[in-house]
Amino acid sequence: MPLYDTSDRLRASKIVCSIAFEHAESAKLLVATGNYTSAVSLVRLQYEALVRAMWLLYAASDDAVSKLMSELCAESAQKANSIPMLTEMLEKLQGKAPSEALEMLREFKEYSWKPLSSFVHGGIHAISRHSKGYPKPLLIQLLKISNGVSAMAGMLLVILSGDARQQGKIPAIQRAFSECLPEPKV
Repeated sequence: MPLYDTSDRLRASKIVCSIAFEHAESAKLLVATGNYTSAVSLVRLQYEALVRAMWLLYAASDDAVSKLMSELCAESAQKANSIPMLTEMLEKLQGKAPSEALEMLREFKEYSWKPLSSFVHGGIHAISRHSKGYPKPLLIQLLKISNGVSAMAGMLLVILSGDARQQGKIPAIQRAFSECLPEPKV
């Protein structure tokens, strides 16, 4: 899908959405091969990529965008290390990103961040599940969460396109495949 314009800000956000989709696809491949611990870890990375993509569009300074879009070398990599971490990105999105999307990102962090971090860093969740097995409902929930993050990335891509004809397509997909997505909040 083409971008609304070719600015570094929009290009960077689209690239990071693509990374989020790559993480989602990889997580599903890992589940299919029985590599569950790695799959769970990738869902956290998928979420982080979505947050970064939204931050790049709505809240990143021009300097931060420039740092991330510069040619990769040791010096540019060092400069890019100074961009905000996830919590600060979420804070900077306040009042700038669509409130419903920001609320979903915050809710994900509140309920999923610590357990997912445990998987990433070899903590108790990873040790317990890897040694004792993964219940099928947990794996189904993981896939639904990943699909939900992908749906949000899709919505962001619609925004990046600026194409009014695309509006409503992601909600239609969500309705058609609701059984593959997290249960909506009541």
